[in-house]
Amino acid sequence: MSTLHVLSHSPFGDDRLTSCLRVIGANDALLLTGDAVYALQPGTAPCSELKARGLKLFVLAEDVQARAIEVPGWAKAIDYPAFVELSIHYDKVNSWL
Repeated sequence: MSTLHVLSHSPFGDDRLTSCLRVIGANDALLLTGDAVYALQPGTAPCSELKARGLKLFVLAEDVQARAIEVPGWAKAIDYPAFVELSIHYDKVNSWL
């Protein structure tokens, strides 16, 4: 069973990203929204961890644009309609509230 994990909190304020990475499976994907996109800041531990993991990683384009963060080549920026499509593609959606 595949899961789309959705994170919206900054990785610098709590440990949701760390907890998510402990349970994410090979068939799962991760979508960063809101302040969670700060995990893509170059030179930070969260960015290094995400890159090293080689996950299926998506980010909401609107959120990276609002925070002036560049999307690395190993992540894919998507819009809201693509977010809906992702939600349908995976068996479950787990929002890390």
